[in-house]
Amino acid sequence: TNININMRLLSVLLFLQSFATTTAWTSASANNHIRSNSVSLGMASRSAEKSASRGAWAAKRGMTEGTDKSDTAVSGFCTVIGGGRIGSLLEQGGESLLLKRGDSIPADHEGTPILIATRNDSLEKIIDECPENRLKDLVFLQNGYLDGYVAEKGLADNTQALLYLSVPALGVEAVDGITSVNPEGLTAATGVHAQALADRLASLGLKCNVVTPEEYKPAMFEKLIWISTYMLVGTAKECSSVGQAGSEHAELVESVVNELVAAVSAKEGISFQEGSMARLAAYTDVVADFPCAVKEFEWRNEYFFKLGDDVCPTHNGLLRECADKGFLGFDLP
Repeated sequence: TNININMRLLSVLLFLQSFATTTAWTSASANNHIRSNSVSLGMASRSAEKSASRGAWAAKRGMTEGTDKSDTAVSGFCTVIGGGRIGSLLEQGGESLLLKRGDSIPADHEGTPILIATRNDSLEKIIDECPENRLKDLVFLQNGYLDGYVAEKGLADNTQALLYLSVPALGVEAVDGITSVNPEGLTAATGVHAQALADRLASLGLKCNVVTPEEYKPAMFEKLIWISTYMLVGTAKECSSVGQAGSEHAELVESVVNELVAAVSAKEGISFQEGSMARLAAYTDVVADFPCAVKEFEWRNEYFFKLGDDVCPTHNGLLRECADKGFLGFDLP
């Protein structure tokens, strides 16, 4: 009898222990579910805030934000070189391998884009250390005149892009190059990985136009003219931003832009779509707070400086004015 009583007591104890464990697991699961829902709601809230922000930004400029590819685009795998503002942004656009200083480009993933989001002076090392089978996957996102350099490296047919966007600080939402003149956006890409880059930008809510090499060349020079003009005028006239340069020295800016458009047209034998000044002025309004500085001379203003004073008198004169005032961190050739 004592044995039967003990067995019944043991059964009761085992049942109570099982019940307590089940209750605890259920409670923990519920808490985890609540936390998961909280994270999801938080992400949805931030997404809604971004959407509202973009809508307000567009409305302020008299534009409407319609449904486009960015609502549904899916980005494929990319390797991203550079963990700065642009690189960190691109990493968020889909499955990525982020490489920072000292990291090596892997030989695998051949045929997928390698987005180079670094300064121009890092290109030499990146190209030299890139595995042979991945060289064709390098995508150049840098500002400035790259044609001569990439041709020397045997990479003239590689994908290039003009990023008309601004990331004010690391982790801050990007400002797209959508203007009242170009509501389709000014960012453009050409080459085998151009569509992959456009898809990645679209997944981030940013626009990108995939264009032919023939369409890309004048667009590339137009951006080179923008950065070479507004930075130069702003520095020479001691402006704090490109917006100030454009508003307080509009006549001088237009004079330089027209001068450089004519110079490039004659040198390269290309034609610019009508309205260069209007496009560049509208983009300046979007990034009005961008600070002025003449830098990366060999990639930017040097192209025009080397054309000579007869072709670019105003541009070259402003460079010498900056040099005389001690505003350049380099010596003019």
